[in-house]
Amino acid sequence: MNRNSTQRLLRSNSNSFSKRNPVKKGAALVEFALVAPLLVLFTMGLIDIGRMTMVKQLLINASREGARSATLPNATSEKIVSQVEQMLTNSGVTGSVTLSPDQLTAASPGSTIKVTVSATANSVSWMGTSLFMSGKMLTASTSMRRESL
Repeated sequence: MNRNSTQRLLRSNSNSFSKRNPVKKGAALVEFALVAPLLVLFTMGLIDIGRMTMVKQLLINASREGARSATLPNATSEKIVSQVEQMLTNSGVTGSVTLSPDQLTAASPGSTIKVTVSATANSVSWMGTSLFMSGKMLTASTSMRRESL
């Protein structure tokens, strides 16, 4: 290729880049308008499901810690419920705690103690109302045997 043909080629390419076809600009805008809501919905869904997974793990940990404390011989129901609720509050979660049996003093050594922790999905969602888990209950239970002296 000689020098003149190279210059002509460069000029023709530079002109095509500077003068965009207005139809292509409009097509890109329409494509973005169609895809953007789906991307936003997908991102919000990931955030929502990620938060629910995190809260479920918090509930599991709180029930496990509560059950472990409840197995000790000097544990009381009020102390265990207070401990688990404090763990939830420290994590920014509002939930309910139930023990089985209701009164730990009635549980004999070797008997099974069950701690159940629950929270509604809407009460822990970062988006107000959970998009995908609205009305669902997140629950975790742990059972352990009561220790003897």
